[in-house]
Amino acid sequence: MRKGWMKKRIITLTLLAVAVLFIVLGISQGDYYSTLQKAVRICLECIGIG
Repeated sequence: MRKGWMKKRIITLTLLAVAVLFIVLGISQGDYYSTLQKAVRICLECIGIG
């Protein structure tokens, strides 16, 4: 029983570490800026300002 719990814990922590790594890489390359611009443009079009 304990072995299965540890395996799930290791998989969860590994996936979390990979996710954090990808987030840091995206931020360091400036990808968040283009995503933010697209979101603002869509929002402004949706309410009829843009």
